[in-house]
Amino acid sequence: MTDQIRWKQRLHRLSIMAFAILFFLSWAHTAQAGIVYSLDRNHATAGETVHINAVVFNNTSNAMDWVAPKTIVLQWRSEQGEPLRTIAHRVEGPSSVSIPVNNFVQFQWRAVVPQSTSGLQAVNVEGDGTLLALDTNTLESARVASVPATGPVLDAEKSDPIYGDAVAPEHMVAQAGASHTAGPAPISSQGSTPNLGFERFRNAISPYEPVYFDVGGQDNRMARFQISLKYRLFTPDDPQHPSFVDGLYLGYTQTSLWDLHSDSNPFIDTSFKPSLFWRRDAIYRPNESAFFLGLQSGVEHESNGKSGEDSRSLNFAYVQPEFNYRLGHGSTLTFAPRLKHYFSMSENPDYKDYVGNVDWKLRWAQDNGLVLTGLYRHGKEGRNSTQLEAAWPLKRTFLNMNGYFHVQYFKGYNETLLGYDQKTGSQVRFGLALVP
Repeated sequence: MTDQIRWKQRLHRLSIMAFAILFFLSWAHTAQAGIVYSLDRNHATAGETVHINAVVFNNTSNAMDWVAPKTIVLQWRSEQGEPLRTIAHRVEGPSSVSIPVNNFVQFQWRAVVPQSTSGLQAVNVEGDGTLLALDTNTLESARVASVPATGPVLDAEKSDPIYGDAVAPEHMVAQAGASHTAGPAPISSQGSTPNLGFERFRNAISPYEPVYFDVGGQDNRMARFQISLKYRLFTPDDPQHPSFVDGLYLGYTQTSLWDLHSDSNPFIDTSFKPSLFWRRDAIYRPNESAFFLGLQSGVEHESNGKSGEDSRSLNFAYVQPEFNYRLGHGSTLTFAPRLKHYFSMSENPDYKDYVGNVDWKLRWAQDNGLVLTGLYRHGKEGRNSTQLEAAWPLKRTFLNMNGYFHVQYFKGYNETLLGYDQKTGSQVRFGLALVP
C-alpha cells in the first residue's frame, strides 16, 4: 500500500470522526437570541426627551440579521391611570445589521414624556413585557433634582417645537406596527408581507463566499470577479433552536478571469461551482467563553463549461471545522481548514497534485470594519498557492457608500481551473467587494 493511499484513508477516517463528534455536540447545544430594553435615566418630567436603549444579542448557532424599526410604541402607566401611548423614533445610524455568533449590537430611540404623566411611571415597549421605571415628579417631590418643562417641547423625531401632549393618535400607532401580543423581536419582521413567496425566497437566500470585482495583475488590465450565494432549504420552525435539517443549503459560486487588454476582451476562464452542504456557525460554544466552534460539510462540483481539450471538471466532498475566537474591541479570528476528498476526476486526475487536499483558511474581521483573509494550498513538490485579501467598508470613507474597498494578492497555481497546472506570478488587484 502506497503512502498516498494510506493518507487518503486516514483523511477519510478523520473526516468521518470529526463530523460525528461535532454532529453530536450540535444536539447538546442550546442557544437563544433576544432584545433587552432600558431607559437612559431614571427621572424626567413632562415634555422632556428620554432615550430608550436596546441591546440585541445573538447567542444562537448562526449569524443573525436584524432590522431595527424606525419607530416603536411606548406605553406609559401610572399606578392608577390608563395606559398612554407615544411614538419613539430611532436615533440616526445603520438600521440593518448582521450580528455574529456570541455578539450583540445596540440601538437607541428617543421619545417625549407625555405632559399628562405624573408620579412614578411604568414604561414598556408595546409587545415587550419588560417594565421600565421612570420618575416624572417635579422638583419639589422628586428624589432627583429636575424642573418641569415650560412652553413648547421638542418633537422626538424632528427636534422642532410642538404644543400640546406627545400622546400618539391611533393612526400613528398603527403605522408603527404595534401589537399587544408581539413587539419588535430579533426574529420578527416589521410591516406587511404583500408577496409571501418572495419574502420566503428573500429570507432563505444569503451571501456565501466573497463577492467582488477587482482589476489589476498582468498589464494592470486583468479583471477577476466572483459572485456567490447560498439558499437555505428549510425554514426553521424555531430559529432559536434549529433542527439538523435547518442547516442544509444549496450553494453557488462563479469565478471569472477577464482579459481587458486584448482584442475583443475575452474571458480567459470561468469556474462554475454548485454545492450542497450543511452548516452551523456555532456547533459548540462553552459557557462564558469567547471561543466557539462552527462546522460546514458537503459536496461540491466545479467545472469551466468548456468542451474538448479545454474541458476541466472535478468533484469533492469536504469537512470544514471553523475555530472562532472573539477578540476585544469587536473582532473575530477564524481558522477554517477545509479537508477535501476528490472523486470522479477523469478529465484532470492530477489536479490534487497542484492544490493539495486541504485549503488552509485564516480570517480576521472587525465588526463593521477591516476584514483580512488568507488562503494557502500546498501541492506536491513545492506547488504552493497563496491568496491574501483586505477589505475596508466604504461607509467609513468620504464616499459614504455601500460595499468595501477590496485588495487581492495571488501567487501560485489554480488561479483558473483551465490553467490549474500553470504557475501564476504575483498578481495584485484592486476593486469593490459587496461581501468581503
